[in-house]
Amino acid sequence: MIRTLLLNADGHSHTGGEEFISHWREQTDSRIWIDMQGESLEDQRALLEAFDCHPLAIIDAQRERHPPKIEDFETHTLILYRGISSFDAELNYAPQQVAFFIGERYLISLHPSLAMSIDRMQGQDGSKLLAKSPGQLAMKIMHLSAGFYLESLLEFETQLSDLEDGLIEAGNDSLMKRIISYKSRLVKMRRVFNYHQAITQELMAYDYDHLPREDADTLHAVNDVHERFERLHSLTQMYYDICGDLVDGYISISSHQLNITMRVLTVITAIFVPLGFLAGLYGMNFAYIPELGYRYGYFALLGVMGLVATSLIWLFRRKGWM
Repeated sequence: MIRTLLLNADGHSHTGGEEFISHWREQTDSRIWIDMQGESLEDQRALLEAFDCHPLAIIDAQRERHPPKIEDFETHTLILYRGISSFDAELNYAPQQVAFFIGERYLISLHPSLAMSIDRMQGQDGSKLLAKSPGQLAMKIMHLSAGFYLESLLEFETQLSDLEDGLIEAGNDSLMKRIISYKSRLVKMRRVFNYHQAITQELMAYDYDHLPREDADTLHAVNDVHERFERLHSLTQMYYDICGDLVDGYISISSHQLNITMRVLTVITAIFVPLGFLAGLYGMNFAYIPELGYRYGYFALLGVMGLVATSLIWLFRRKGWM
């Protein structure tokens, strides 16, 4: 599917399909945004070559998985961005690569499936940003995409708080599996946001032909995107650390409970060992044991065993072991 937004020199905008590309070529003062969703690689290449896009840029944009990057070419600037097609509060998200080709009079976006930020921007008045510059429109799309990430991360904070309370009250292996799963997802997201943060840092530090820092509006748009990705990166790092603390806390609690259990078993063993020794001593099969002839020897032995057990219980209670 190819969607276009054509902005004429007089400020009027038109939305439609690829038929507006020819109008854009005829009007040298017009600007156009071309969005290609799910188009075949051959159709993508044909259109990009028609716009004199660099062959290496086309190869990078059409790779199924490529780290986010920014690269300047003679006729355009390429931005590879990790967008999303779906995301929820459980950190279940479907990422997809989005490529932006930013020229002086055009913006071309490529993505394999629905991109939430591009879809929302299509529904809004993207012509105002396109009138300023194609680069600012691309920055706004990235800003919206980062906003979707941020909304779901903030919802996840509530989930994490409930999970923390549940782990303290009644921790179990099921909760631990959820936390470990969250840690794995957060690591992947942190890596993505680190890439995106690096892109915006480059945009703020170096001049790109189609995203000039001298333009105050462009620099402001880049700064907004950078701040949002910086916050996303710090949030994912914070949530990752919290999940790690929860895992360590659960292991500490489990270890403490195991120590308590072992202490109780040790105390019980310590009480019955001397009693077992006395019972074993007088259970030996010798013909002559002096105490066997004593009339009250059985009751005396029971008394000694009771005294030993009582003394040990008193001693353990005094030391706080019971």
